[in-house]
Amino acid sequence: MKVKMIFSGVIALFGLASCGGNNQANQEAPAQEYPVMAMYTQDANMQSVYPATIKGQEDIEVKPRVEGFIEAIYVDEGSVVKAGQVLFRINSPSSEQALSSAKAAINSERAQVNTAKVNVDRYRPLAEKGIVSEVQLLTYENAYETALASLQQAEATLKNAQITMSWTTVTSPVDGVVGSIPFRSGSLVNSSNTLTTIANTGNVYAYFSLNERKLMEFLEGVEGSTQSEKIKNMPPVSLFLADGSEYAEQGRIETITGTVDITTGTANFRAEFPNKSGKLRSGTSGKIVIPKILNDVFVIPQKATFSQQDKVLVYKLEGDSVQQQIISVQSMPNGQDYAVIGGLSANDKIVSDGVATLRNGMKINVKENLTASN
Repeated sequence: MKVKMIFSGVIALFGLASCGGNNQANQEAPAQEYPVMAMYTQDANMQSVYPATIKGQEDIEVKPRVEGFIEAIYVDEGSVVKAGQVLFRINSPSSEQALSSAKAAINSERAQVNTAKVNVDRYRPLAEKGIVSEVQLLTYENAYETALASLQQAEATLKNAQITMSWTTVTSPVDGVVGSIPFRSGSLVNSSNTLTTIANTGNVYAYFSLNERKLMEFLEGVEGSTQSEKIKNMPPVSLFLADGSEYAEQGRIETITGTVDITTGTANFRAEFPNKSGKLRSGTSGKIVIPKILNDVFVIPQKATFSQQDKVLVYKLEGDSVQQQIISVQSMPNGQDYAVIGGLSANDKIVSDGVATLRNGMKINVKENLTASN
C-alpha cells in the first residue's frame, strides 16, 4: 500500500513539472528593438570618379629624317621650346656626299649646255648660207635641248640634296616642352629612332574610360537627342592630381569614342583642361570627377539593405512587423550609402541596422525613428 502511494506521488510531481514546462514554452519571446528611419526626399550628389591619364594637346615624336651621328644637342630635357627652334644637329656623311655629287653634276651639265650652245651658234650661220646641211644644224640644236633638260634634272637633284642636307638640323615642330632624350652626342640614329618628344601643354587632355553599363547610365542622365548634343550639355568636370589635390581649373568633356572596345568593354572619354601655368605635365595621372545630382530621392545606409541574387532589398515597417521590399538603388560616392530611386515612397519606414537578424513578417519594437539624410 505504501509503495502504491509513493508511485502515485511521483507521477503527480512529474505531471506538474510537465505542465509548468509547457506553459513556459508557450510564452512568446519579447520582440527585439531595431532602429527605424523614415523616408523623405532630398537631392543626392552622385559624383563619379574615374582614373585618368593626362597628355599634352600635342605630343609629337621628333625623329631624324636622315641617317647619321648626333653631332650636337642644343636643348635639355624639360626645356620650353618654340616652333622652329633647333634641337639637334646630325652629321650625315651620306647626305653630304649626295650634295657634293649633285653640285658636281650641275657643273658638268652646265658645261654640256655651253658646248651644245656653241655648236648651235657656230653652225646656224653656216646652215643659213648653205655651207652645212639643215640636218646637221638640227642635230646640234637637239643636242642643245638635251643638254638643257639634263641641266634641269641635275638642278632638281641638287635641290633635293640641299633639302635632305637641311634635315641634318632638327627643329621643334611646335611650341612645347622637351621630353626625355634617350640618345646622346655620337649616337648613330635613323628615321626609326625617336630623338625626343615635344609636348604642347598649353591645354591638356585627360583620357578616361567608362564600361558599357556606366556609359549608358551616364548618357541617359544628360539632355540631348544625339551624342554631340549630350556632349555640349555635359557639366564641367574636375581633376584631382596624384597628390590628392584638386586642380584649380575645370575642364569639359570633348569627345566620346563611337565604339566600345571589345577587349576591355569600355568607351574612351577625353576632357580638355587649360594649363597656362604649366602645372599639368604630359604622361602624368589623375582622377576625373563628374558631378551628377539626383533630385527627389531617398538616401539610406547600405547596412540597411541586403541582397538576394541580383536584387537589393530592405525590411519595410508594416504596423509592428517587417516585410521585405525590393528597391532600385545607385551607390553614393562615399561608398556607405545608397540613393533609392525606386521601391519606396515618402514617409515609408525601414529598419536601418541589424537586418541580418530579421526575417519576413517578424514583429519588432521600434528603437529609434530617424530621418533619411546624407
